[in-house]
Amino acid sequence: MALIDNGVYVNGVRTEDPTDLDETFEVMRARGAMAWIGLYRPSEEEVRQVAEEFSLHPLAVEDALSGHQRSKLERYGDTLFVVLRPARYLDAEERVEFGELHLFVGPDFVVTIRHAESPNLGRVRRRLEDAPELLSMGPEAVLYAILDEVVDEYEPVIAGLENDIDEIEDQLFDDESSVSRRIYELSREVIDFQRASRPLVGMLEALLRGSDKYRVEVELQRNLRDVLDHALRVVERSAAFRTILENALTVESTLVAQRQNDEMRRMTEFNLAQNEELKKISGWAAIIFAPTLVGTVYGMNFENMPELSWEWGYPFSLVLMVGVAAGLYGVFKHKRWL
Repeated sequence: MALIDNGVYVNGVRTEDPTDLDETFEVMRARGAMAWIGLYRPSEEEVRQVAEEFSLHPLAVEDALSGHQRSKLERYGDTLFVVLRPARYLDAEERVEFGELHLFVGPDFVVTIRHAESPNLGRVRRRLEDAPELLSMGPEAVLYAILDEVVDEYEPVIAGLENDIDEIEDQLFDDESSVSRRIYELSREVIDFQRASRPLVGMLEALLRGSDKYRVEVELQRNLRDVLDHALRVVERSAAFRTILENALTVESTLVAQRQNDEMRRMTEFNLAQNEELKKISGWAAIIFAPTLVGTVYGMNFENMPELSWEWGYPFSLVLMVGVAAGLYGVFKHKRWL
């Protein structure tokens, strides 16, 4: 059943608990009372039944049926249509979970259509029923209390985001490869949260501008200003979070580039050192090869080699080997290979 709670109020006091919508409409008309109808994921038929009874604007009804609306406030004659995006923070997943709440606020009725567990409208109803002087101010008082609840539920979201941002700042210089992805994903959550919370400021300002025209109680105006102050703080802090995360992503990119440069420098130094070693090895190999070549030639013992019978052949070959080796050593030393 989509009908979660259904009450009829006279001067801020709950006088009836109708069991169905037809009874609600009958009682409120007979007593000149205010009806507060709470629906949870209602069917199209139930929404259209309420819309027909209260003469709700077709465009607002279509928005309520289609869902997935942005936060907004629209006035159709003497009826307000409000869309709110309540939120809660899932710390384990580092994700903001958004709900959707539609409100129709008329001269003598409030209809809430909730599509998620948040906000806790039962708590809002108990709060107002415990304060009949506030509830006696009419449907605008219910709208105020729901707005106040939604903004209050934003505070744990702000606290959760702030905690994770603090952790990210600690991670930045720990050389963790996962921090870039964490920054990006948390930035996306902050942006989505801004989209949900930022329109509340304009909505509350619009309500306050129309207070005199629609004869909203002065005390209720003060309460709405208090909610506006809280909403402004939420919006300012979420904007600050976005700036911090953008800066963190810039710092992380700089650190990654620096680490890459350091790695390239180490690789270059290693290659240079390796080249120097190769030069030394090549130089000594050439020095050793030259005498070996001379010795190999003279060790062939072919019959027609004239040097075999030469008296000074052996001393000459030794001098030649030493000379070539010394010459190569001098050349390599001059070129700083050795």
